[in-house]
Amino acid sequence: MNRYNEEELEKFRKSGRILRETREEVKKFVREGTPIIEICEKVESLLKEKGGEPAFPCNVSINEIAAHYTSPPNDKRIIPENSLVKVDIGVHVNGYVTDTAITICFNPEYAPLVETAEKALEEAIKNIHPNISTSNLGKLIEKTIRTRGFKPISNLTGHQVGRYLVHAGTSIPNVSHISLSKIKLGEVYAIEPFVTFLEGAGKVKDGDEVTIFRFLKSKTLRNPDAKRLLKHIVENFRTLPFAERWLQNILSKNQFKKAFKELLTSKALMGYPIFVEAGGKPVAQAEHTVLIVEDGCEVLT
Repeated sequence: MNRYNEEELEKFRKSGRILRETREEVKKFVREGTPIIEICEKVESLLKEKGGEPAFPCNVSINEIAAHYTSPPNDKRIIPENSLVKVDIGVHVNGYVTDTAITICFNPEYAPLVETAEKALEEAIKNIHPNISTSNLGKLIEKTIRTRGFKPISNLTGHQVGRYLVHAGTSIPNVSHISLSKIKLGEVYAIEPFVTFLEGAGKVKDGDEVTIFRFLKSKTLRNPDAKRLLKHIVENFRTLPFAERWLQNILSKNQFKKAFKELLTSKALMGYPIFVEAGGKPVAQAEHTVLIVEDGCEVLT
């Protein structure tokens, strides 16, 4: 199941190359005081310039926010001083998704968190191979993190990716767990350890804000503007997540507000709440997408 032919693999590889190049450029323009919206828009336009389409909105999650923050329209927030900034990027080429993340540290106290996330990712990449169980992989990631005196986030996982799917099938937990799932030859996975301090809760909870959305299912809608907006969403993003700021030019401000609200209340769309470390402690993340090959893996990103 889920073996790809050479042409499909080439699309995954191209997608991975685009992300790798973009991630290197991100390091140059994420600075304290930079408006977050500027980072999101710059990343997304780089992905397009390089021949891809965003697989989800660029996430810029700061300190205790672990994931799922992207700038809403007219966002006024900036990168704070002494912060820990996770930039999580996904791209697809003709639907073939890859996903990568980097943590940029402006506070020396947090640097060991970043190093630990990177080390856990490195160990997972070194050890992943066909038929390894996800429980063994989770155990290895957790051991790497705990040996260095930190704590993994237990309810965030790595994940299989597919065509027009950011989360496809099998998960790769960052902690030891009991599971019969195995990694299979020819599959593509995003591995992403999340790390916090020992004093943290080691898990995330839903925050109050929702800035990322996804099409859920077609509904009977009363408002013609809502129908038009939903048609645009389905045609452009299919089942992939999107940001509200990507929809700003389709309707006037007032029409948009009403239409978007109807899509959410009718459950034609779903929202992803931001994830916050439950103990309020900062979180670091590292992520690569890999293709499982005979003797291990090929790092695509």
